[in-house]
Amino acid sequence: MNRAGETSFDELLAFLLGQTTAQEDARLLSRARQLRAEYWQNRIQVHIINNVRNGNCREDCGYCAQRRTATEDLPDYGLKSDEEILKEAEAAHAAGAYRYCMVMSGRGPGRNTVERVSRVIGKIKERYPLEICLSAGILTDGQLALELKNAGLDRYNHNLNTSKRNYENIASTHSYSDREATLQTMQGAGVSLCSGVIVGLGEEPDELIALAARLAGLGAVSVPVNFFIPVPGHGLKEEPRLTADYCLRVLAMFRMVLGPAEVRLAAGRELYLDRELEEAMQLANSLFVSGYLNVKGSSPDATVQRLSRAGFAIETVEGHLELDETGEIAPQPDGLRMKTLQELRPFH
Repeated sequence: MNRAGETSFDELLAFLLGQTTAQEDARLLSRARQLRAEYWQNRIQVHIINNVRNGNCREDCGYCAQRRTATEDLPDYGLKSDEEILKEAEAAHAAGAYRYCMVMSGRGPGRNTVERVSRVIGKIKERYPLEICLSAGILTDGQLALELKNAGLDRYNHNLNTSKRNYENIASTHSYSDREATLQTMQGAGVSLCSGVIVGLGEEPDELIALAARLAGLGAVSVPVNFFIPVPGHGLKEEPRLTADYCLRVLAMFRMVLGPAEVRLAAGRELYLDRELEEAMQLANSLFVSGYLNVKGSSPDATVQRLSRAGFAIETVEGHLELDETGEIAPQPDGLRMKTLQELRPFH
């Protein structure tokens, strides 16, 4: 059921459910670490998100602070100016980012938005040796997908988020099928796929395994594994009770199913895996720094220093980031902090 061909669905399910023995746990975790080392050695790719359009969203995704029915007031702004986006790309490059991810609120881009974003992508590519990922929602127009590809877009992110069975419980304004169709459209245009999950939305463990296999089948080369963050205004009926142990098992399962894919430790790592960061990065091989869409994360410098000291090589498009290991590691954040408007738009 996986690319390594050594772990069955039943073994993975027992592992996620915590029904395996200590010896079996050790064997499966070792297998996941071996796969990570085989394909990625000790390398880590760093990603930085730029929230280029925030709030004022008509969708009702239950996990999102920007959902149309959210009760928490968030800064609303339209698509940032070209100058703002370029300055943030410059800052991402200076921070040692391998990939620069532009994320937009809303259902999906129309022609005018695609034209603007394509122009900005071209400018970024001219100035900085960054890989560029765009997350702009549902896009099933093949011509628009080609325009983005021709502008230099490397990846398109559109998470499946949860199982097909559970999807109607977290969103009603679009469907799981809309998300799959977007991935197929972008793949057809020659854009590589970034698609992942948000663990803790009400899915069952067996559905997580099936979802990992589906992502492998769709050809996703990058799979962000998010852990649900209880942002103000979220729409879940019941907040999940995630533990560090379960989150590590989920990361190991994704590695065993997806083999060589870029498995990314994404949102929620500070809440659930702060003390286990080094252990988690023996399973994943990339992560976000500088926070997420609306939630402030840990210090990027502190995170990079911490991982460098643990023996990981921080990969950039220009090589490996050389760090001074004499600096102090800043304390990690305590709890959930939302980004301010100044943090969302530092160059406005």
